[in-house]
Amino acid sequence: MSSDGSTVLFGALPAKFKFSAADKRALTRFARKLSAQMAQGKYFECLITDDRELRRLNHSFLRHNYPTDVLSFPAAGQPFAIGECAISVERAADQSRQFGHSLIEEIKILMLHGVLHLTGLDHEKDTGEMALAEARWRAELKLPNSLIERACL
Repeated sequence: MSSDGSTVLFGALPAKFKFSAADKRALTRFARKLSAQMAQGKYFECLITDDRELRRLNHSFLRHNYPTDVLSFPAAGQPFAIGECAISVERAADQSRQFGHSLIEEIKILMLHGVLHLTGLDHEKDTGEMALAEARWRAELKLPNSLIERACL
């Protein structure tokens, strides 16, 4: 399967976070762009959901009992897929307000961060490789400051 298979799923969203059809198309186009440019055409799925689901996933897989903004789940042994990521729309909304940009931009930042993890980078273990990659991609994709850069502010 090609990057055309990359998908953004919208589930369990609080009523105040309903996305327009144009927003959904923009996020799906962005996911496909990430697949084509960053993942050599391999696809991924991105679930945009609520804090409750991110807390459940975070607890189930990492034993952390709190919601987080983005989680990544690499695909093992899949020739056409790099994995899945999940994004909390509530965390994204809070962060977009805090850093002064749109919710869609924040979701794109989180999706970029998640895909970098899916490609094997890990800012918690490397010596700055992911930070450099994220800064380069953020600039190329014309996105605001990345998660790693904001952590250093």
